[in-house]
Amino acid sequence: MKMNTLAAILAFALVAQSLAAQPVSQAGQSEPTEQDALYRTVSKLDAEFFGTFNNCDAPGQLQRHAEFLDPKVEFYHDNGGVSWTREDYIDKTRRNVCGNFRRELVAGSLEIYPIKGFGSIEEGRQRFCDTKSGKCFGEAKFLIVWHQTPEGWRITRILSYGHHAIK
Repeated sequence: MKMNTLAAILAFALVAQSLAAQPVSQAGQSEPTEQDALYRTVSKLDAEFFGTFNNCDAPGQLQRHAEFLDPKVEFYHDNGGVSWTREDYIDKTRRNVCGNFRRELVAGSLEIYPIKGFGSIEEGRQRFCDTKSGKCFGEAKFLIVWHQTPEGWRITRILSYGHHAIK
């Protein structure tokens, strides 16, 4: 019994020490970490990328959308198959998306993971909604691989999968 008490005291001391070692701002909040900065960067990129996707029928938006993509982007869609280039992806987007539906990020689903020396992995859930009625009809999971280059961030892989209807 004394051993359990001693173990509990040691565990508490280790937790307290690790909490005390974290930097704290004047407002009492932890200082932003590299992970926080990466999350802000990639979530902003996601909003910009899908902002152009959602408005791809407006002049210039499809071209802006294409600028986020590496020329050799790979897009894997469980229902639509694979696109092996930016041109193929953009052509399919023009034919199937523009003016038909928009994508919404499911709140609270976004997760960002760093890839050392390369960029990041972004994953989450997305909802698809009719542009005319606004009614959402489907949902899926997604994963995007972002490459940070000297010219900026570019998407090298996209996976959109687990598509299902919603009511």
